[in-house]
Amino acid sequence: MDRAELVELLSPEGLRLLDSLPPWDTKADVVRTVADLRKQGHSPALVAAVLSQAKLRDKARAKFGEFASRMLFTEAGLEQATRLRVAALHAGRFSRAGIRHVADLGCGIGGDALALAAVDLEVTAADADEVTAAIAAFNLSPFPHARVLHSRAEDVALGGIGGAWLDPARRTTAGGRTTRIADASQYTPSLDFAFGLADVVTAGAVGVKLGPGTDRDLVPAGAEAQWVSVDGDVVELGVWFGPLARPGVGRAALVVRGDQASELTAPADSEDAPVGPLGDYVYEPDGSVIRARLIGDLARANGGWMLSDGIAYITADRAFESPFARGFRVVERLPNDERQLRQALAARGIGTLEIKKRGVDIDPAALRTRLKLKGDASATIVVTREEGRRVTLLVERLDG
Repeated sequence: MDRAELVELLSPEGLRLLDSLPPWDTKADVVRTVADLRKQGHSPALVAAVLSQAKLRDKARAKFGEFASRMLFTEAGLEQATRLRVAALHAGRFSRAGIRHVADLGCGIGGDALALAAVDLEVTAADADEVTAAIAAFNLSPFPHARVLHSRAEDVALGGIGGAWLDPARRTTAGGRTTRIADASQYTPSLDFAFGLADVVTAGAVGVKLGPGTDRDLVPAGAEAQWVSVDGDVVELGVWFGPLARPGVGRAALVVRGDQASELTAPADSEDAPVGPLGDYVYEPDGSVIRARLIGDLARANGGWMLSDGIAYITADRAFESPFARGFRVVERLPNDERQLRQALAARGIGTLEIKKRGVDIDPAALRTRLKLKGDASATIVVTREEGRRVTLLVERLDG
């Protein structure tokens, strides 16, 4: 979105038009809406602006729910924005630590600032991009104790502010396309600046949001590193400093499913459990547990062991329930040979097949095609290694 489009959108006519748009499900609906708006005399620029924003609002429902219908977005801002239920957890951490004024530096469209303001914290938000800062100001306008600055994070005066939250820009937009920045040294503001803020803000309370695949060696010693997954998708790595870092917690895996949140914590990476032969059950740890390297603790806590060195599958002789893993009952071993596997699946009438794999070099989609599946039954197979040797397992989900 450029400045001209924002001006169109923020006009009284633009906002009224945006809020009045009917929902649409197909491309034909969009074409019809465009034609109707043009017949009503609205300019092409205004029509384009409101339609683009309406599409972003619809997409934003996954992160912001019904709040999305009263917010404004940019493509890059929405891509990087924190889900509202996760932002609420961030805000709760600041509130519990007794921090009353938080600087949201590089605030984007204001998702985290919204959550901070919603728990009655004073918020000073800033973004270096003029359009993005204006959109954040619109989104935060219901909160009188929140203000938005058009400013680089590095230029915000932090005197008297007790805590800071940063979500460094990890995406760039060019030619209408948003791409991820792979090199952490290219983040804006830099990680050196972000991690150094604990020595600048009054109470030393700093949280930094990073991508879940960030090199773990970049996490400073003494900070708390928390990987967060939402409904099975690992969405962020939070790095916490000062009073926001919990004593004795160096690694954490937070699993959010629906309205429930569960957490596995440890002082540091856990040592993997011993490797042993296949049991009656196989468990796939949540991605946050894998990223936090807490698989060993999860296995030991539930009487399990590792299926093979360096592979994130746990096996056990008894079933257990855990928010930190998906369980499968082992039905039988299947042949590893592809021709024999095809025959085994055909004999069982399996026409729909889920293929889960770890530690083996296969393309599930290509393998599925070569298996020439036919039949009405559906099944799941796990292709992995047992004590270093390849195995193909027919399994059934414990959760259905």
